[in-house]
Amino acid sequence: MAAATSSFSLNSFAQLNPPSKSPSLKSRGQYRVQRRRICAALTTPPTKPAPENTELPIKDIPGDYGLPFFGPISDRQDFIYNQGRDEFFKSRMQKYGSTVMRVNMPPGPFISSDPRVVALLDGKSFTTLFDVSKVEKKDLFTGTYMPSVDLTGGYRILSYLDPSEPNHEKLKRLLFQLQTSTRQRVIPEFNASYSAMFDLLENELATKGKVVLNDANDQAAFNFLGQAWYGTNPTQTELGKDGPTIIGKWVLFQLGPIMTLGLPQFLEELLLRTFPLPPFLIKGDYQKLYNFIYRNSAELLDSAQQMGISRDEACHNLVFATCFNTFGGMKILFPNIVKQIGRAGVKLHQLLAEEIRSAVGSNGGKITMAAIEQMPLMKSTVYEALRIEPPVPFQYGRAKKDLVIESHDAAFKVKKGEMLFGYQPFATRDPKIFDRAEEFVPERFIGEGERLLKHVLWSNGPETESPTVDNKQCAGKDFVVLVARLFVAELYDSLEIEVTTSPLGASVTITSLKRATSKVV
Repeated sequence: MAAATSSFSLNSFAQLNPPSKSPSLKSRGQYRVQRRRICAALTTPPTKPAPENTELPIKDIPGDYGLPFFGPISDRQDFIYNQGRDEFFKSRMQKYGSTVMRVNMPPGPFISSDPRVVALLDGKSFTTLFDVSKVEKKDLFTGTYMPSVDLTGGYRILSYLDPSEPNHEKLKRLLFQLQTSTRQRVIPEFNASYSAMFDLLENELATKGKVVLNDANDQAAFNFLGQAWYGTNPTQTELGKDGPTIIGKWVLFQLGPIMTLGLPQFLEELLLRTFPLPPFLIKGDYQKLYNFIYRNSAELLDSAQQMGISRDEACHNLVFATCFNTFGGMKILFPNIVKQIGRAGVKLHQLLAEEIRSAVGSNGGKITMAAIEQMPLMKSTVYEALRIEPPVPFQYGRAKKDLVIESHDAAFKVKKGEMLFGYQPFATRDPKIFDRAEEFVPERFIGEGERLLKHVLWSNGPETESPTVDNKQCAGKDFVVLVARLFVAELYDSLEIEVTTSPLGASVTITSLKRATSKVV
C-alpha cells in the first residue's frame, strides 16, 4: 500500500493541462501517419533481446586488488589519468574475458579505507544493484567513501539512507509532496526561464559568433527550480546570480576525491585525494542556499514536522534534492542532449522541429502534457540521451547476504558484505541488449522499441518502473524526464556546435542557432 500511494509518475503532471476532449479520428489518423513517416525517415534498427539464461556456469570472479595501498593507487591513476573511465574498464574486460571482475575504485588512499569492489559491467548483472532485498544502500551514494555530514547540516541526507531506515520513507514522501504540490508551475516557469536563456544566447551569438551553453543553462535551471518549486526567483534574493557557482563549489567538496579538474596531476592528488576539503570553507555560501529554501518552503516544512522530521533536517534534504540531485542532473543532462542532437545532423533537427510545431499547433499553440504525448520522436530522443550518457554513471551497493550474480555468460558468487559497483554507461550500452549500442539512435524507443525502455536505467531503476518509498529509485525520475522533454521542445529548428569535456559532463559551444518558428508559449 505504501508503494502504491507514494509512487510519482508523469501521469501526475497530466493534470496540469488535461486535453479538453478526446482526439478525433482524423487526429488519431494524422498521428499514425506521423509515426510511420518518422520511422521511415530514420529507419529504426533491429533490436536484440537479452538472452534468457536459466542455468549458467559458476565461475570465480576474475581480477585482483593488488598490493595494499599500491594496488588502489595504481588503479586510481589508470582510472582518472592514464586510461580514463571507459578504457579502464574495457581493457580489463578484454584481459579477463568477463563483464564481472574485481577492481579498486577511486578515491582509495587516503580518503577511502576500503576501495575494493566487484564491478558489474553489463546490463544483466547491473540490475542486481536495484534489488534492496539483496543489497544495502547505506552511506554509498558517492561510493567507497562518504563526504562529511558537516556539508549537509550534520545530517545523513536521503541519498545516503537505506530504505530499511525509518527516515527514508518520511523524507522520500516529502520529496514526492514537493513535486505534486508545485506541478502546476512546472511548464510555465520552465518556458519562462528557458525562453529567456535562448534570447540571451541569440543576442550573444549575434555579437560574438559563438556562445557557451553551460553557464547560461546553469542559471536558467536554477532560476526555474527556484520559481517552480519555491515560488521565488533566486536572483532577487541574497543569492543574486551566485546560486550555480555556490552549488558548484559545494559539489566539489563532496565529489572532489573522484573528479579531475584538469590541474597538474600531482596538485590534484595533493588537494583532492590526500585529505577531505574542510567543510568550514564552504559553510557561509551553503548557508545562503539553505536560507533561500527555508524562507520559501514554510508549508512543506510544516508537513515535515507533522511526519516527525525537524524543519532543519527537512530543509537540508530539500537543499540537497534541489541543488545536488535535480540542478546537478539538469546541469549535466541538458548540454549532453544538445551535444547528441547537434551531432545527429540536419535530418533529425528538421523532423523534431516539424513534430514539435505540429503537436503544439494542434493543442492551441501551447506545450501541454497532451502535446508531449503526440511527440514520439522527441520522447524517444530524450530516452536515448539518457541511455547513451546517463547523468549518474556510478551505482554502489553492499551485499546483504551471499549472492549469485548472473551476467549474460556466467554466474558468480559474491559473499555477504562485499561492495558491488556498477558502471552504468556500459550497462546501458550493452551490445547484447541494444543493436548499434554505441550509437545515438534517436528513434530507438518508438513503437516496438518501447519494450527496450526497461533497459534504460539512469534513475537507479528501470525506466518502466516508478520510485516508491521502498526503493532507491530517484524520487524525481519523472520530473527529470518531463523537463528534458520541455527542453527539447524549446530548442530550435537547427544548430551547430563545438564540444569539449568538462569536470561534469560536456562543455557545449553553439556556433549557429535557428530558433523554432513556432515557439512554445
